[in-house]
Amino acid sequence: MIATVHALVLAAEEAGTTTPHSWLPEPYEIIWGGLASVLVFGALFKFAGPAIAKAMRDRTAKIQGEIDASGTALTEARAAATQIRASKGDLQAERNRILAEADATAERVLADGRARIAAEAADADTKATADIAIAQGRVQAELQADVAAIASAATEQVVHGALDEATHQRLIEDFITKVGAGR
Repeated sequence: MIATVHALVLAAEEAGTTTPHSWLPEPYEIIWGGLASVLVFGALFKFAGPAIAKAMRDRTAKIQGEIDASGTALTEARAAATQIRASKGDLQAERNRILAEADATAERVLADGRARIAAEAADADTKATADIAIAQGRVQAELQADVAAIASAATEQVVHGALDEATHQRLIEDFITKVGAGR
């Protein structure tokens, strides 16, 4: 068919036919062009039409699925926002509870610290009093020893100065006798 149309176009050119109107083609061109257009459009309608219709249905289904998915996502987002808002209120209550617990713990630690410091101060006071008593006893013992040593030395000086040699000998012998008799 295309060969026939081509042959007609070549024959018209050889004949030197010119178009009577500058805007309209020759009548045979209109007929053959119309027939060719009907054939092309018919083939498109028969073969491409179902594919185009299927593509349009698929596209419509895809768009509808996206609309449904976005509606579901919107519902989920609103539910999440509501839950977050509710949690925010819970967070404030939790914050207040934690702060109250922290205040109570701080008071308890402060009271325990004060009690421990008071106990340590009482222990330190008791220990200091005991140390003072021990030191006082030691000083008294040292003082008594020093006084006894000084008194002994003074007594010896007095006794040596007051005793003559005969009395001194008699006292030594009496002491030895007493020690010997005590055995």
